[in-house]
Parts: sequence; structure tokens; C-alpha cells
Amino acid sequence: MKPTLFLLAAGMGSRYGGLKQLDGLGPNGETIMDYSIYDAIHSGFGKLVFVIRKDFEQEFRDKVASKYEGHLPVEIVFQSLEDLPEGFTVPEGRTKPWGTNHAVLMGKDVIKEPFAVINCDDFYGADSFRVMGKFLSDLPEGSKNRYAMVGFRVGNTLSESGTVSRGVCGTDAKGYLSDVVERTKIQRIDGEVKYLEDDGTTWTAIPDTTPVSMNFWGFTPDYFKYSQEYFKYFLGLESTKTNLKAEFFIPLMMDKLIKDNTATCEVLDTSSKWFGVTYPEDRPDTVAKIQKLIDEGVYPNKLF
Repeated sequence: MKPTLFLLAAGMGSRYGGLKQLDGLGPNGETIMDYSIYDAIHSGFGKLVFVIRKDFEQEFRDKVASKYEGHLPVEIVFQSLEDLPEGFTVPEGRTKPWGTNHAVLMGKDVIKEPFAVINCDDFYGADSFRVMGKFLSDLPEGSKNRYAMVGFRVGNTLSESGTVSRGVCGTDAKGYLSDVVERTKIQRIDGEVKYLEDDGTTWTAIPDTTPVSMNFWGFTPDYFKYSQEYFKYFLGLESTKTNLKAEFFIPLMMDKLIKDNTATCEVLDTSSKWFGVTYPEDRPDTVAKIQKLIDEGVYPNKLF
């Protein structure tokens, strides 16, 4: 069974003062998402599932989903603040969505096969889809508790316009994920990749090859059940009730499953260079990088 690509697009239309995710960066107005989907198709993925906001549905179907429907099956699911387990209600005054793992939960009724989760506004590169597509396709039928994450080499994920925030990954002797530590300020200084420590003054150097998470995960459908159960626990926490911005993130769920020895998460190395539009100044550079990949024959001039 071919794996599914699950795209987190619920933030579309609400952030950045414009539809950043629909910004045409390729020569024919291709978006970053178009390149991800092209790479996924060529890496053996057989279905697309988008999670979006309900109020954005028609525009999304017209501008986005219609492009891919002739190439592979497309499903759309919706994330809303009110989509909570029985017995829970939205805390008064809360307007912030519940986070990436809540968005993943929205796919539980339409995804019955191994699947990968990505952000729709990150350029991940062909090799990253190849390694994830192979991992998911090679899983024996009925596999459970064996997950994966694409571990980008931190030196391949930096912005020349300023610092970036990355989840720096720890791995064990077998190459499995042991922890993810969010570092909010990483950049190259004097030729070395360094992150700012929590004290706000100390910069610590790390090797260019250190794996970091760019929110490119691979799961089997049993992940939904764990997420449903843990989401109830998360909602019941006093810190969740009092913090109107508390979010149910994928790394939070993964950390629990790893620490409980419930599941393993293989860190897949990739030679792909991540890029995105973290800063407005990144846009011309991103356009140039895409054009270079086209010139090198990695992508055709027109994708779809």
C-alpha cells in the first residue's frame, strides 16, 4: 500500500498578513507546496490529505486542491478549536489553535495506511521525500510503533537573513530519536553553526551534520489512538487550562512515546537542503535556489 502525504495547512490564510503558502516562487507561479507534492509523487506516495480551516475550504479547493486531483487522490479535513474529545470545552478567551498534533488527529478517519506529515510552507527537497517514502513503503503490513523523522543536517537549514529556530535532535547508538530540544536562535558565526543557550548570552557550537527536526514525520495509523488518549491528558492539565496559548505539538507526543518505550522513531539522514521564507528578505534567495534546481534538471520548468 502506498503511503499518504498529510500536509498541515490549517494556518493558511491567517498568518504572515497574506497567503505565504500560495506565494508563487517557481517560474510558473509554483508554490513551495507544489514542489513537495511533486517530490512526494516521485517518491511513491499515493494520496494527499490536507488539513485546513473550514472557512477557507472553497478558496483552497479552487486554488490548491484542483491542481493535484488529476494526479492522485486528494482528501481535505478540517481543524477547528472546538474539535475536542467528549467532555471538554474550549477555555474561555482561547483563540489559538491546539497545535500540530491536534491537526494530525484530524486525519484519523481518512488515513488507514502509513503516512508522512509535513508543513506546507517548508521546502524539504527531493532526497528527504525519497528517504521517507522508502521507510514507509518498506514497513511490513500491519506495522505499529515504528515511526521516523527526517533529520536534516543543521548546516543545511540556516537562513542568511538571521537566526532560525530548530529542534536539535539527540539520537541513541542505533540512530533512533532520544530527544528534541528546541533551540530558538541558531546561526552560523565565524564559520561555525552555533545556538544561543537559555542564559541568553552563551553561544554553543554544534557540528554542521547535527540532525534537526523540520517537522517531517512518518507514522503508522496506530499513532492516532495514542494521540487521542494523550490529548485528553493534555487538556486536563492545569497548565493547559490556565495557559490560553498551550499547544499539543508532535514532539510532545513523540517524547512521551519514546520515554514510555511505546514506540521508536528512526532519524533518517538526508542530503536535502531545507529552505523557506522565514524572513521577507529570504524570498529572492528562495526563488533563485528553485531556479538553480530547475537549471540542474532536478525539477522540470513546469510541474503540473
